[in-house]
Amino acid sequence: MIKVKKIKEKHSLAMRWFHWVNFPVLTIMIWSGMLIYWGNDVYKIQIGNNTLFNFFPEGFYKFFHFSGRLAEGMAFHFFLMWFFTLNGFFYVVYTIISGEWRDLVPEKKSFREAWLVLLHDLHIRKSAPPQGKYNAAQRIAYTAIIVMGFGSLVTGLAIYKPVQFNWLCFLCGGYRLARIFHFALTLGYCLFFVIHIVQVILAGWRNFRSVITGFDVVDDDKPQPVIHTNLATEDGTAS
Repeated sequence: MIKVKKIKEKHSLAMRWFHWVNFPVLTIMIWSGMLIYWGNDVYKIQIGNNTLFNFFPEGFYKFFHFSGRLAEGMAFHFFLMWFFTLNGFFYVVYTIISGEWRDLVPEKKSFREAWLVLLHDLHIRKSAPPQGKYNAAQRIAYTAIIVMGFGSLVTGLAIYKPVQFNWLCFLCGGYRLARIFHFALTLGYCLFFVIHIVQVILAGWRNFRSVITGFDVVDDDKPQPVIHTNLATEDGTAS
């Protein structure tokens, strides 16, 4: 018996579209958000008048040329938020209608198995727990990013139009708390990006290729038999 390869669809066109639209949009929104944050850099860890930790020192702004570009940052941020919102909305609708939410939403065992996935990635545990299309850690991460996106939209509107959306600002705990939540979610996106890219590198080119093309080459579940043929030679013997 010999094993043969076959091409199998791994990611639908819609899922790939949502993924590759969201990545640059969210990246530019984080960049433009930094241009806005420069105008009122308030978050730091301090005791009394002594600053222990500043998230973004002045050298950081100068290195990335974030200084003095507040209006530009607001223009990009408020324009792209509509693409971010619509892309996220259609993504959620698609996963519900197509039934792909079953592969994404965490199960009861996901939080326990996510720990095992982490141990496997750190090469502490030899074998990874069984998984479907996504493992337990991916289920949790991909669901969390949807919740984070909704949180960014709500808190973003609250600090963008605190008067017009005063009820939304109130639900977020006020303007200052809404801004803290918005800032924390942005840091969460950056952390997700780093972990996601590292995981992509560890998974290898084959996995990355499937996210682009939508297909993967896998072993056929039904191995094909080897067919032997007897060929007569010129002296009458068989080979």
